[in-house]
Amino acid sequence: MKKILLLTILMITGFAYAQDSGKIGGTVVDSNGVPLPGATIQIVELNLGAVTDFNGKYSLENVPEGEHSITVSFVGYKAYKENVAVIAGQTTELNITLQEGENVLDEVVITAGKKLQKITDVPATVEVITAKEIAEFPSFNIGEMASRQKGVDFVRTGVLGTGINIRGFNSAFNSKNLQITDDRVSMLIATGLPYGSFSTVTKDDIERVEILLGPNGTLYGPNAHNGLVSTITKNPRTSEGTTLVFGAGNQNVITGRLRHAQVINDRLSFKVHLERTAGKEFNYVDSVYVGTTAYNEHNLDRDFDALKYGGAVHYKTGKQSELIGYYGHSNNTNLAVTNAGRNQIKDWTLDIAQLKFVSKNFFANTYYTWSRTDETYAINQRTQNYVSFIENGFSEDEAWSRALYEQWVPAFGIAIPRGALFKDASERFNGEAQYNNNWNNFYLTVGAQYQLDMADSEGTYLLDADGPIEIGQAGVYSQFEYKLDSGWNFLLGLRADNHDLYGTNFLPKAAVTKSIDAGTFRLTYGRGMAVPSILNLKGNLFGGLVLGNGEGFTLTDGTKINALEVETINSFELGFKGKISDKLFIDASAYYNMSENFISPLRNIVDAENGNFVTHIGDTPVDEVSPGASTSAFLLTYSNFGSVDTYGFDLGLNYYFTDALRASLNYSYFGRSLDTNDLDNDGNLDGVVLESELPINTPANKANIGLHYSSDKFYGAIFGRWIQDYDFFSGINVAAETQDMDGDGVNEIVENAQVGRTWNYGQLGGFTVDANFGYNLNENVSLGVNVTNLFDTDIREFVASPTIGRLISFELKYNLNFFNKNK
Repeated sequence: MKKILLLTILMITGFAYAQDSGKIGGTVVDSNGVPLPGATIQIVELNLGAVTDFNGKYSLENVPEGEHSITVSFVGYKAYKENVAVIAGQTTELNITLQEGENVLDEVVITAGKKLQKITDVPATVEVITAKEIAEFPSFNIGEMASRQKGVDFVRTGVLGTGINIRGFNSAFNSKNLQITDDRVSMLIATGLPYGSFSTVTKDDIERVEILLGPNGTLYGPNAHNGLVSTITKNPRTSEGTTLVFGAGNQNVITGRLRHAQVINDRLSFKVHLERTAGKEFNYVDSVYVGTTAYNEHNLDRDFDALKYGGAVHYKTGKQSELIGYYGHSNNTNLAVTNAGRNQIKDWTLDIAQLKFVSKNFFANTYYTWSRTDETYAINQRTQNYVSFIENGFSEDEAWSRALYEQWVPAFGIAIPRGALFKDASERFNGEAQYNNNWNNFYLTVGAQYQLDMADSEGTYLLDADGPIEIGQAGVYSQFEYKLDSGWNFLLGLRADNHDLYGTNFLPKAAVTKSIDAGTFRLTYGRGMAVPSILNLKGNLFGGLVLGNGEGFTLTDGTKINALEVETINSFELGFKGKISDKLFIDASAYYNMSENFISPLRNIVDAENGNFVTHIGDTPVDEVSPGASTSAFLLTYSNFGSVDTYGFDLGLNYYFTDALRASLNYSYFGRSLDTNDLDNDGNLDGVVLESELPINTPANKANIGLHYSSDKFYGAIFGRWIQDYDFFSGINVAAETQDMDGDGVNEIVENAQVGRTWNYGQLGGFTVDANFGYNLNENVSLGVNVTNLFDTDIREFVASPTIGRLISFELKYNLNFFNKNK
């Protein structure tokens, strides 16, 4: 009887409470009417709150009758407040439109902590290229936009080719900056190089690009060594509509793009994208040396062609969970710079299939990548081979066809294997799972990753005659954060990464941030590592002229060159991101890096003049691996050497004259400290340590200044970019001032002269001005123009590359949406 009475009292109390309360519900959208999932709605004084779902909808229940102050917030947007009257037993509808933040402190990033964060809360230096900036950049090549970011070394190899480096130690084969796209590793399987033009993603489908400076290996694993570049594409549910683009420019550039995204129902949405770009590279022919005689690259094809397409299906499995399936394809024909001259890329295809599950607290991701080419070849080596046949009486057709595989040696009257052909049938499997949650001020992220590389060159450029080379690596990570109401935030992370060849390595991370009214101070420590690529370990190019160093070498005099080890970096950074005044914003950071075991560019380990040749690779006679290598005057490989401390400073300033007009200034300094008494830094093993033996390949000073304007009708920007002149050494490539390399009084490096197997045009660097502007004819149609190197300055940005002349591109864009229910 007592239980029945108690239950009756509780029911009456609950009914009475329900009669004294009501609900508040509605939708949160942006200024374009696009729903904002993840926005927070609060009644602070009642400690009531809710989060919008994928459709931007929310509901606050059991709200006491009366008037209450509602606060709505979402990173990257201005906070919204409104008083709302609640009537008992009724639902008060409150639909809210949030306005985008007006300054760089309102930006939101996701890559640094694998979760949504306001940029001032991130314990790292992060550069963001937003969807708006991408939309207002009328060029097919958004890689150019990296040149406008601070702390980034941007280089251009031609009309199509662009690349970046972060904080030193660049080369023509730079794999120390990890690149990812929608949680997929975007690095080629065998070489470890970034995709670049091989990407399957089109410009109009990119939501933003986030560039993190410094090591980020704790959450992302090996090769997020100097930095991380993350590309994030658009969700079809928040970007519904169709975009058609036609573009053209000098160098015969023609580009066409199509993107369509559509919401089918409350659960299902999809997107598809297509791009085709073609043109002709600058009229530049590199020198190929046979002895001291220079020849032009033979049968050079300067036409480039890039085709890419793909699509994704998004299926909502719950209010805050989604299943995503993606497929993408690209096909590329172009010119590419390497450590040993240029490559003619011919119909190199890349395919990716991905399945990903995303929810509030759990993330799972798996994808498969496969790469194919049958006709790509090394121009330098094929030209040398061709010359050897032509000069010994062979016909043009026979010389050119045999030059793919052989080189004629007149002294012996035979052809030796010097293959220039590259085939690739490599594949990669990746999987990842992650859990994150928070309890009051404590935040936890834990996860695991697995990658299996299956490199297969069909015996053309790897030591894989017996089948594909398989290398697996797995990592587990955890990251803890504790946030105090006083503005202090403490972060600690640790990753254990196990590699089939290198065992287990630990990558810790720690950070302390302090937020004040003006911004946030940060102090961080991170450890990164660069694992040798499969090409570094198992390369076999040009008939053994280049061999990977996975097992070590022995020379005639007994000298041992150890097998490659993991390159490591320990980095400390102090920074501040905030505002100096209501209109002036600053992002400044100073860093100090301690690096060990550099993976060198290609270098010759043979001293033929003194009779010191390679005898063994590992414990195997070298001739068994590569016939004739024991008597070769050249054997190029990679090695570890050195320890060096590097340091630098990055400064970014943004001044807002108005909401539409902004000026920016970026400056970066990079320096180093090398112990010349430490023989571990003796790169050429001659017993003397010289500053030139450790190729930094990075300017000491660089800066850019820009003026940006964006309104409803007009948009535009103009940028001046200055790079201090600097030396660049990478494999056979040299771009340096005249100098004495070994201190013997003789200039081994001479500007505008032959140096080894290449021509030295002198140092890289200089000053250029870029500009872009456009006009929105109406809500649907826009026309834009982009000019790179506005004043046609004679500047060379990379080795084995042309001077970059003026490039002009036009884009006509048409946006339409037959399906948007919000309009």
